[in-house]
Amino acid sequence: MISKRNATLIGLIAVLLWSSIVGLIRSVSESLGATGGAAMMYSVASIFLLISIGFPKISEFPKRYLIWGSLLFVSYELCLALSIGYSNTNRQAIEVGMVNYLWPALTMVAAILFNHQKSNWLVIPGFVIAILGICWVLGSEQGFDVTNMLKNVKDNPLSYGLAFTGALIWAAYCTVTARIANGKNGVTLFFILTALVLWVKYLVIGGAPMVFDIHAVIYLVLAAAAMGFGYAAWNVGILHGNVTILAGASYFIPVFSAALAAIVLHTPLSISFWQGAAMVCIGSVLCWLATRQKR
Repeated sequence: MISKRNATLIGLIAVLLWSSIVGLIRSVSESLGATGGAAMMYSVASIFLLISIGFPKISEFPKRYLIWGSLLFVSYELCLALSIGYSNTNRQAIEVGMVNYLWPALTMVAAILFNHQKSNWLVIPGFVIAILGICWVLGSEQGFDVTNMLKNVKDNPLSYGLAFTGALIWAAYCTVTARIANGKNGVTLFFILTALVLWVKYLVIGGAPMVFDIHAVIYLVLAAAAMGFGYAAWNVGILHGNVTILAGASYFIPVFSAALAAIVLHTPLSISFWQGAAMVCIGSVLCWLATRQKR
């Protein structure tokens, strides 16, 4: 039986792996295209999940979880991968990734509204700070600047729209599955379904031609491993590790993600960007603290 300490460390590895996703997805899409690259990533990640977790017994899944879990999970992954893949620049890809990380704050608000999660007044400033953080990021060098923010969004409304929609969908997924999953984990099935949907999109609608070279293959394997093994490691951490430590660490993924993406994509980020990223983290943590009950 794995020790609690080791399980917690494995869970923390998942946080690191997930933090690398934005930069890796962007790198893959540069060679294989937004749709083709995403289809390849989820296909390889599905293989990694089959090896590490295995294929679940679908007959044991509650039907509602099978339907709603599949729909919401696949929709979110499509929004995540395509929002980054469709970005016009590396800087925009990092900004889009930051918009996606509104999901922790949105999840807490959804849990309060729909799952009757008890909370206190901290949820209000927490949510406001998280939203302001995204506005700060999108304001470019000036920080909170409505004109620049709107200009950035208008430059690529599809990517920003997909990222924000993805954040809403993942908040819904977390809220819904907490009520209907009955402890089941369908991540392997959901990844396979995501890959199939992306391949159908690529074959029917089309996409940029895929150019395979050593650069593309390396980043493809790294991205797929970060996705697949990230979910596998997180599952171990949540089941056998210190959930409080893992939850706290996960709220700092926006900062870790931006730092790793800046390195992978060779894209310097301004002080105002880091200020906005910090605000997103602080807002999420406040929302989380708002739902913590005193002993």
